Amino acid sequence: MTKTSNPYSVGFGRIPSHYISRDLIIDDIVENLNSDTVQGQAYKITGVRGTGKTVTLSALEKKINEYDTWIVAGVRPDGDITEDLIGTIYNEVPLLSSFFSKELNLSKFGIGVNIKNVNPVSSPDAALKKILTELKKKGKRLLVTIDEVKNTVPMRRFVQEFQLLIRQDLPIFLVVAGLYNDIDDLENEDQLTFFLRAEKYEMTPLNYTIIRLDYQKTLDLDQDVAETMALITKGYAFAYQALGRYMWEAGSKEVTEDVLAKLDEALSEKVYRKIWSELTKKERWFLRYIVKKDTMPVNELLELTGQKKNQFSKPRQGLKNKGIIDTSVRGMISLRLPRFREFVEIQIKEEV
Repeated sequence: MTKTSNPYSVGFGRIPSHYISRDLIIDDIVENLNSDTVQGQAYKITGVRGTGKTVTLSALEKKINEYDTWIVAGVRPDGDITEDLIGTIYNEVPLLSSFFSKELNLSKFGIGVNIKNVNPVSSPDAALKKILTELKKKGKRLLVTIDEVKNTVPMRRFVQEFQLLIRQDLPIFLVVAGLYNDIDDLENEDQLTFFLRAEKYEMTPLNYTIIRLDYQKTLDLDQDVAETMALITKGYAFAYQALGRYMWEAGSKEVTEDVLAKLDEALSEKVYRKIWSELTKKERWFLRYIVKKDTMPVNELLELTGQKKNQFSKPRQGLKNKGIIDTSVRGMISLRLPRFREFVEIQIKEEV
């Protein structure tokens, strides 16, 4: 193995120099967006922390930016989203400079200059509609991307405004990324049924074979060792990066206890402590028993806890929605997160 810079990263947000792309999700959204007959104008990317939602969103933005017909504007989920969007477009879209300087007076929002003989636009919604109308004339489309969405007043207001704009056949499209619970909360708002119907993509585990092949090639490992590493990650994107990073640093041809200790520390400090802090008391209590096995029949769990099925119903749904357990096999529960059992066991000891 050549001792160059470590290709794996444990940071968040930016696209790592070495990563496994979610090509199926990205290609599907890009194909839909570029279709002559667009099936939908809003898309949701969801998953637990550390599954690569932000990286996938960034990769999607990069891909769409390759097309001349598209303008991509990433905005934050807090604050006045529509007003921030207008500011982003004003600063980043040269083709609209003459339109802003001659026909659209945005001085009320502190943008541009006060244009003589052109009344200032009274609201961000009206300004955005004018901008989109101009983009449509120029054969352009606007893709708005929002990461870490939550069920907030600004987000609800923007989704409602977005729905009005697409009803007016304006070229605006939306891709958001967020945690399971946050997306779910927003979907279930009474006045946002449009958002509920929008296409949703779940950040499922990475393919084990792709991870194994990557470890074999990048770390120059035997197939058996690389396969063991892939199984340790459970396809969890952050674990794939972290385990690769610490194996690279160790220069080892085997998974050592030291490498596993560093992996556990990274998972704990970067992801799991935050997940744990967001669990209810009852969810934590059930996890004490669930982690006794990687896979457990529900009946066995109820026998261990002395609880009835209806008492487990709400915690089960909560743990499932937070991406901690898998309930896809009827009557069974399995842990989705790698080495989460080890993490929970430490939390139990610390709380005694």
